[in-house]
Amino acid sequence: MAVAEAIFTGYAQDAEVTKYMIWRPHKDIEETRDFIRRCVLAWEEDSAYPWIITRKEDGRLIGMIESRIKVNSMDIGYVLARAHWGQGYTLEAARPIVNWGLEQEGIFRVWALCDVDNSASARVMEKIGMQREGIMRRWALHPNVSDEPRDVYCYSIIK
Repeated sequence: MAVAEAIFTGYAQDAEVTKYMIWRPHKDIEETRDFIRRCVLAWEEDSAYPWIITRKEDGRLIGMIESRIKVNSMDIGYVLARAHWGQGYTLEAARPIVNWGLEQEGIFRVWALCDVDNSASARVMEKIGMQREGIMRRWALHPNVSDEPRDVYCYSIIK
């Protein structure tokens, strides 16, 4: 199965998976192909670094994780197919990226946000060593939950 098809069928069209994302579920495979083109361009421009998450045992694509490096900091975001929730895959993917970020000379902070109602994502951030810094009020638009910006928790780990 090609990458676009695996992303589309695995999670990008799943309303439950995309509930707290900043994008709506993909309506068709072409939308997913456009997303992949943006991912490639981000790598080429050094603006973001998206990786696919695959299972070791069979190489099956089950999600993605991305890091974005800004002045003195790096933030991460992730998504995982529902069938693989709660099995440690996000932790396994996030830990080395967070650790790499903290090993970089100019990065002093790795951070992430999650909707205040997304307790599973909050647990992931805590398990990778991040601490909750606070709530950012009406910060992020999660269009699958509301048409207005929502409160999010800000988590970080610093060196």
